Amino acid sequence: MEHVNVFDFEIQARACMEPGAWNYYHDGANDGVTYRANRTAFERIQLRPRVLVDVRHCDMETTVQGISINMPILIAPTAFHCLAHPEGECATAHAAGRATSVMVASSSSTRSLEEIAREASGPLWFQLYVSTRKKTEELVRRATSAGYLALVLTVDSPRWGRKEQAIRSGFHTPIKANFTDDEAAEEGVSLTWEALAWLRSLTTLPIILKGILTAEDAALAVQHGVNGIIVSNHGGRQLDGVSPSIEALPQVVEAVGGRCELYLDGGIRRGTDVLKALALGARAVLVGRPILWGLAVNGADGVYQVLELLRAELELAMALAGKARLSSIDRSLVRVGEGM
Repeated sequence: MEHVNVFDFEIQARACMEPGAWNYYHDGANDGVTYRANRTAFERIQLRPRVLVDVRHCDMETTVQGISINMPILIAPTAFHCLAHPEGECATAHAAGRATSVMVASSSSTRSLEEIAREASGPLWFQLYVSTRKKTEELVRRATSAGYLALVLTVDSPRWGRKEQAIRSGFHTPIKANFTDDEAAEEGVSLTWEALAWLRSLTTLPIILKGILTAEDAALAVQHGVNGIIVSNHGGRQLDGVSPSIEALPQVVEAVGGRCELYLDGGIRRGTDVLKALALGARAVLVGRPILWGLAVNGADGVYQVLELLRAELELAMALAGKARLSSIDRSLVRVGEGM
């Protein structure tokens, strides 16, 4: 089957995956309002292309936390990759390096942090869920020793969103995982801003907060010295009814005022989605579910193919919009509705 876009991978992945695992990957929280809104919000943003610009070559190279990458598209942290493919996160990490991108490995990986690092062909960040202090210190130490280059602290999950399709299908998280939903529920940990100082005492790695949706929290994050923010609603899997990530981005950009790097995830399916996020102030985007679709369909090669499709679409969108360099992309490129 020829994959013309990432949605082709979605169709094939559903056909070849166990239904319970598919429901876990695909599900949003409760009624799925935010899950669907992450996509439809991009449709409300119009592009304002410029013409008669030399776009024979479009330069998509950039840096994230000082790491050089070929395109502003990273792999978001997602759980339990072995549900999609036996090689799991190891295959995903290999594909990320091949695409000269960055993979954010999840605390809930089904392969160990060390295994992922050994198989990786490029830079890795580590996404951290905090449970007990002892467990957290161990994960931070292991990630640092294995060569991960940043910590991505997820801050929108004091409890787990209710994923009803997965519940109905009887899905249970894999036993062989670094960190599971059940473990988090048992620990009952709720993070506060004071925890950032403690986390900083454990590592010199950059600390990036994932799950910020408001100007107020963005300002607090900067005050607490974070190195980056991922504007994210957890793919619509936590609190249903919150803003789509792309609609929350402008207020975060304004609150941060360039004092740390900003990224976005949630609903990225097209190169034009990436372009719109960059125009609204993101330095890069992170892609979640499409990576899992590629992994389920064709392992590491499938992940690479998904990244290459998005890269090619972004390059074409830049050319058609009259933007030959990432540095030329700004808010003048988009027209947005009220409230953004």
